[in-house]
Amino acid sequence: MSSSPGDNIMGDKMNILEEAIYRRAAYNSRRHFLKKCTSGLGALALGSMLGCSKGLFSTPEAGSNAAKFIPGLPHFAPKAKSVIFMHMAGGPSHLELFDYKPELQRLDGKDTPQSLLEGKNFAFIKGTPKLLGPRSRFLQAGNSGTFVSDYLPRFAEVIDEVTLLKAMHTDEFNHAPAQLLMQTGSSRLGKPSLGSWTVYGLGSENENLPGFIVLTSGGGSISAGKSAWGSGFLPTVYQGVQCRSKGEPVLFLSNPDKIDNHLRKRSIDIINEINQQEYENIGDPEILSRIAQYELAFKMQATVPDVMDIGDEPDYIREMYGAVPGEASFANNCLLARRLVEKGVRFIQLYDNRWDTHGVGEGNGVGEGMRRSCEAIDKPMTALIRDLKQRGLLDETLVVWGGEFGRTPMMEARTGEGFNGRDHHLEAFTMWMAGAGVKRGLSYGETDEIGYYGVKDRVHVHDLHATILHQLGFDHEKLTYEFQGRPFRLTDVHGKVVHDILS
Repeated sequence: MSSSPGDNIMGDKMNILEEAIYRRAAYNSRRHFLKKCTSGLGALALGSMLGCSKGLFSTPEAGSNAAKFIPGLPHFAPKAKSVIFMHMAGGPSHLELFDYKPELQRLDGKDTPQSLLEGKNFAFIKGTPKLLGPRSRFLQAGNSGTFVSDYLPRFAEVIDEVTLLKAMHTDEFNHAPAQLLMQTGSSRLGKPSLGSWTVYGLGSENENLPGFIVLTSGGGSISAGKSAWGSGFLPTVYQGVQCRSKGEPVLFLSNPDKIDNHLRKRSIDIINEINQQEYENIGDPEILSRIAQYELAFKMQATVPDVMDIGDEPDYIREMYGAVPGEASFANNCLLARRLVEKGVRFIQLYDNRWDTHGVGEGNGVGEGMRRSCEAIDKPMTALIRDLKQRGLLDETLVVWGGEFGRTPMMEARTGEGFNGRDHHLEAFTMWMAGAGVKRGLSYGETDEIGYYGVKDRVHVHDLHATILHQLGFDHEKLTYEFQGRPFRLTDVHGKVVHDILS
């Protein structure tokens, strides 16, 4: 399991002095062991191969081996300086939000044709389910005349700022693998997340804040866990750092009792001095990651409480988002995302965990339950678009919204009760993008008359990733990292940039 400054490095706050003493003793013992052990030679060779003698994160010399592994600069001029990715964990129903299907309404309550069921994988559907018409109403909005659900009345007001991707599709129909695929390009554990690739390629604009920050809302943990923002085989310095909008922004960030800043800095300096000596002896680049994380964690003590305090925002801005200081909410997280963009944070990931609408109980379906979920996001995500635009930041900030998959046009009815739920669906769902060179007021892609299959301009998860990297200035086929003898990339051997949605 990967670590983050918030999870582990500062997690031993009661023992930082003991750690300094311990690591000095461990170093003195290990140094003599490694000098006699051939296993140290492999690490030395790796360090040499990576060109790390001057530090993993220093700029490699042109033509050096290190230059093959550390891209340093974008491949071409980027449109986006930052990304805000709002992941609605659970899979929001496209059929209640953006994909208007009057024919599905007409077929409400009819048996699903067997042709739509045979050979398909569903998480819970058994037998022959009934088709389920949309529970929401749709209205045309904006100059584009785009159909938007009455669940999202405020968002309808900014629909001309976004591009809808209405024929998204994925390979996975269960939450954890589908979330991993959406965030790491692979349904299996161990691959770097999109945010990690971004920071690996572009670095951070603010040396006092992580380049990749994660905020969660909606309760509980997402199915994929922290691996969704892990760095995989990339150095751990590139992983996402989870912050909180309620309570201490990063757990264990503040000084322990009876430890002032001077003493803490001295302790970290000693630990890093030992780590540096270890690195010079062993050459393991992960040691440099640890040094960088210690240094960053100390700097974060001064900067994080300030940037995470939305109490200094004007009342009208907090009202615009529906944000309330001290609460753990999607509204607070949207406001924080804007503040983090202003501070130069490269990738901000918002997870909202309330979108798994199976209809297994009252309030869990795509009717009133989903309407209430939409009330929690409608105002803040609309405010985020408007606020970024009024500050001149939308042109350089790529905003992405969506879940890991969509929902079936048929009712799940797992419990036999009529709570109007839908099962997971991988064949079609809707996402939207805005800002940073993405066309405004566009609907791209189409599904069939009941929203089951994408029938025009389908976009796979790998295509989405290729497009996001493109806006950040990367050729997704060239942003690679050598691991276990082969170059890896976010899109593996897939993906194509969706140029039709770019201005």
